[in-house]
Amino acid sequence: MNPLHMDTATDQLTPEPWGFHLLGLISPTLVIAGNIMGGFYTLLGVIFIWVIGPILDIIMGKSKVARPPRDSGKPFILLLWAHGIVHFIMMGTFFWFAANEGYTPYLIAAALSTGLAAAASAIVTAHELGHQKHGSPGWRLARMLLYSINYPHFTTEHNYNHHKNVATDDDPASARLDEGLWVFWARTIPGQFMSSVRIHEKKGRTGLSNPSYRGLIIQIILISALLTLNYAGQEWAGPMALGWIILSAIAILTLEYVNYIRHWGLRRESSDKRFQSGHAWNTEARWSRWSLLELTRHSDHHLHGSVPFWKLRPYPDAPTLPSGYYACWWPCLVPPIWRRMMSGRAPGI
Repeated sequence: MNPLHMDTATDQLTPEPWGFHLLGLISPTLVIAGNIMGGFYTLLGVIFIWVIGPILDIIMGKSKVARPPRDSGKPFILLLWAHGIVHFIMMGTFFWFAANEGYTPYLIAAALSTGLAAAASAIVTAHELGHQKHGSPGWRLARMLLYSINYPHFTTEHNYNHHKNVATDDDPASARLDEGLWVFWARTIPGQFMSSVRIHEKKGRTGLSNPSYRGLIIQIILISALLTLNYAGQEWAGPMALGWIILSAIAILTLEYVNYIRHWGLRRESSDKRFQSGHAWNTEARWSRWSLLELTRHSDHHLHGSVPFWKLRPYPDAPTLPSGYYACWWPCLVPPIWRRMMSGRAPGI
């Protein structure tokens, strides 16, 4: 299977304007506004991502002719840092809101909105930056973003196991054909953590010297500190702790939903068999592409892991999702509906 074939007509096309990718900043901006205004406005992120997002995926449709990737990455590098900065501003407004709101339904609404936006601005950004050189400023930003949603082991597991063993039983982030989303969530989250532990252990980093264990301990200490302050009479700390747990959980579940649909039912015989474009689901849905930093061109990401997102190419012959990531969310939550939706697309159904 070959990437985009550039015929005479396509050769004349220019890359899409980079500004389309600024659309991804709408979600965290709405959440920041909601956290500041409070009340019903805390639902802005939920409504935009869970309701309007799927509609945009459908009405904006898919690119009929894939435009060539861009060569210059300067605006996109700035965009990644913009996502990171906006994410931490969003987190700051959430903690401020939680400290002042207390235990109300709006705390849950704000946590859901913030977590959903963080799944893109924090995790998708960290996913991209995590492929940069270890210790570089971008890599360090990725670490900070992942700590902010309590999933710091992701980069290790993703880079050193998922990319090596994707679409095999050795990869906990690759969903099996007979596996529903809920079962996958229960398996993949602890499975990926333990996989990251084993990766570090193979390098001789055991016990408390293992970065995955250290990351978990840091998370527990921070949340425990907030709870201790709450029991000591600082009533603002309890809602902050609860809200942080909820927003982290929804961000992580959203990430793992994306992992689910990217490789569901596509298997290699073993990690020794070379990954091909047919081992990942792709989509040219405009809204998902632009707002999620080309995450939907997933085959090329696995074939060329070091290639930045703005250079990823489509593979027209690769398995194609029926819609973008947003529009797949609700059907995916009901496994029988998801299987019917994917009938004729996935091998074996």
